[in-house]
Amino acid sequence: MSIRSITRRCLGIALIGLSGLTAATGANAQQSASASSATSASASQSPAVPLTSFFGARQGPEFVVDASWPKPLPNNWILGQVGGMAVDRHDHIWINQRPRSSTADEVGASAASGPRSACCIAAPSVMEFDQQGNLLQAWGGPGYVPQWPNSEHGIWVDKEDNVWIGGNGAGDRAILKFSNSGQLLLVIGTANDLSPENNQDTTKLGQPAGIEVDEAAHEVYIADGYLNKRIAVYDSRTGVFKRGWGAYGQALSTIDNATPPPYVNSGTLDRQFRNPVHCAHLSDDGYLYVCDRVNDRIQVFTKQGTFVKEFFVRPATLGNGSVWTINFSNDRRQRYLLVADGENNVVWVLDRDDGTLVSTFGHNGRNAGYFHWVHQAAVTSDGNYYTGEVDTGKRIQKFVPRGDRR
Repeated sequence: MSIRSITRRCLGIALIGLSGLTAATGANAQQSASASSATSASASQSPAVPLTSFFGARQGPEFVVDASWPKPLPNNWILGQVGGMAVDRHDHIWINQRPRSSTADEVGASAASGPRSACCIAAPSVMEFDQQGNLLQAWGGPGYVPQWPNSEHGIWVDKEDNVWIGGNGAGDRAILKFSNSGQLLLVIGTANDLSPENNQDTTKLGQPAGIEVDEAAHEVYIADGYLNKRIAVYDSRTGVFKRGWGAYGQALSTIDNATPPPYVNSGTLDRQFRNPVHCAHLSDDGYLYVCDRVNDRIQVFTKQGTFVKEFFVRPATLGNGSVWTINFSNDRRQRYLLVADGENNVVWVLDRDDGTLVSTFGHNGRNAGYFHWVHQAAVTSDGNYYTGEVDTGKRIQKFVPRGDRR
């Protein structure tokens, strides 16, 4: 295939100054690509609606925050950082949150704090909510099983209602598969392993960030991760390794185990993933979309690891990068990608075919509908969009679609 580099027009948002989105396709797309030019567009906002940009004929989905979700937690519980979020076949929302991220004053009612105050107690890590905001069950957390991760990250609920979790802390080299009620069923990798990065070793993972199960093939795809820089695929029933690859579909044997230098928006494309490889999600038409977070890009592969194309999301973004997690819109064709960006603290809505920016919502802040380090997200079958935040955000939110203006 001939080298083809496509520069896409990016529409910015005058209110928050966000711009720059490009797309490239083809097996040799790792050649340098020019940055997109940006134009400004005015944005309208009402107090009850998160920031949404309007792009004329290309207007995509719009969302309104539902500030009543979730309902108050029982048992004087409080949430920590939200390390994972997923929706199951019942349209229930699951999170994998970090009890150890709560500060002493946040868990002032715990025995470890004295107690020092009336509120609160750290909630269990794994929590299941319905769409009305009711907490249905909660389990797990530090010490729950010997293999429990040191920093909870990622969650997936398969069609048999089994719950998968990972971790991105020091020594987190495995993913765990539980029954719906919390019985440990399978461990892939090795827990509490402090060995260095090794993208060639398939007996262990490298602080895995994202998990998704392909039900028909009985395979689990792992975004691996905060230590390694690869996609790894295992049998979801036995845990046997099946295949893996790096950026642009390169063989595991060619992935560099060295720590890369800081990201620079130089126009020269990085042939390696950067840490973290933060998510891996399958579309209905059989492609795997991978979050190369700090490289500000989404790479698309076949299930066998053949590189198809890539999209860039505000490539001028430094710091923690712009591509934190990806969800597909709930229409039959999955026309849009919803890309949560915890550095710019917006959700980018992209055309899934070519990566063109069609709309965006959110803003950096603490108000309902705004974000602080939006980290994880999930979409229910009716199109509702749920988000979870880390750092000091430590909350989950619900957004209801307003429709698609075209």
